[in-house]
Amino acid sequence: MLRTFVVLVIIAALCACAQQPAKVAQVQSLPLSAPVNLSGSWERDYSRGDNVNDALGRLFRRLNRTNQNYGRGDNSTRGGYAPLMSTRDVNSVLSLARLAELVTRPPVLTIKQDERELRVEREGDFDMLCEFHAGLAHGVENTYGVEVCGWQGQQFISRLVLPDGLVVSHRFSIAPDQQNLHVATTVSQSGTPVPFTLNRFYTRFEPLPDRDNCIETLSRKRVCTRGSP
Repeated sequence: MLRTFVVLVIIAALCACAQQPAKVAQVQSLPLSAPVNLSGSWERDYSRGDNVNDALGRLFRRLNRTNQNYGRGDNSTRGGYAPLMSTRDVNSVLSLARLAELVTRPPVLTIKQDERELRVEREGDFDMLCEFHAGLAHGVENTYGVEVCGWQGQQFISRLVLPDGLVVSHRFSIAPDQQNLHVATTVSQSGTPVPFTLNRFYTRFEPLPDRDNCIETLSRKRVCTRGSP
């Protein structure tokens, strides 16, 4: 509940800075079948992926280089370069980074995929769901916004479109050996000059069988028995 509250506070802060609705790139859907199977249990590989502070540093250094290159052009005679980001813009990017860190925090992903739907269950967070009808992908509406989903080549993409131009996009790519999963999460906001992206890596694992067998009795009491491991 605390995590959800923090996410909602960040969303509210970002929405306050919105100026126009975000443009969401169209996601292509395959007409017959998915190009890859992402099904399985995945645990985060903490030895790889982005540290949010390092990712922020790279982003601002890249923007600074772009700014300096701009200053060496037509404006070089002015003895300086035009600033690209205001203090408000910087704060908005920091908020995007914080939100990206929160939504990529779940250490375990469980992906269930068949011809009708692709569901990503995230430990401690709501599921991402993409449904397929007649070969076309259809996102679903949830408590936060509307999902836009589908395939782009070998990658599965799910975009959560929130009010006032805030978009959270997840891009899933599976390695050829089927044992490693890469998820690039990008958070963008209309009115903020640049999006922010965090890369996470996961490895496939086999979950232990549940040793507790539980049933609901007529008295509405839950009765569990411990089975063999």
